[in-house]
Amino acid sequence: MKIYKTKNSLFPVLMVCILIAACSFDYGRSNGGDEEKPDIVMENVEYVRIRGGDPTMRFRAELGERYEERQAMRLVNVSFEQFENRGTEINAIGWAGEALVETETGNARLSGGVRVEVDSEDVIIETSGLRWRDAEKELWGIGDNEVEIFRSDGTRFIGRGFSANIRERIWEFSAGAEGFYVDEEEDDEQVEVFYEEDFLEEYFLEDYFLEDYFLEEL
Repeated sequence: MKIYKTKNSLFPVLMVCILIAACSFDYGRSNGGDEEKPDIVMENVEYVRIRGGDPTMRFRAELGERYEERQAMRLVNVSFEQFENRGTEINAIGWAGEALVETETGNARLSGGVRVEVDSEDVIIETSGLRWRDAEKELWGIGDNEVEIFRSDGTRFIGRGFSANIRERIWEFSAGAEGFYVDEEEDDEQVEVFYEEDFLEEYFLEDYFLEDYFLEEL
């Protein structure tokens, strides 16, 4: 891993992250101009968030830039893991072209193509960008971007206005969605759901109510 110092002092990093690899320093790296420069630039970086002595998130990236004044870390070509049960279990993994992580709160903005796999829910999420609220354990779509969620049994939804509360196991689209829910207990039959801004139209098989994936306006 290479670390480049771009300002007058090198701030401590190990308080919030673990950097694994041999390090070298470049004190002359600067592109000039008025745009904000990072305090530290790192290559092939591993960044681990710790809460109460236990890891909560781990990021691995080809490039990391740390901005001390705004308490942020920019990561490029990044993979990540979210831990549960005091850091002993991996609950979700994912990949993104870029992540901007708030080092104080753990909130993150993922962009450049995002894929998240939540193992406990057997759910995969794919979209161009997501926001993560760490304290609330919530995922939010960005703007009017489409978000697709699917499971290994063939369940699949795509829509806009996406949000998810991982802790409460709530998955919602507020601005239009359509897709299929597969009920494995009913001989793999599918419930087809269409949702628009002004109405919700549902198709049921044998009066099966789509309780776990009911879509409603926020």
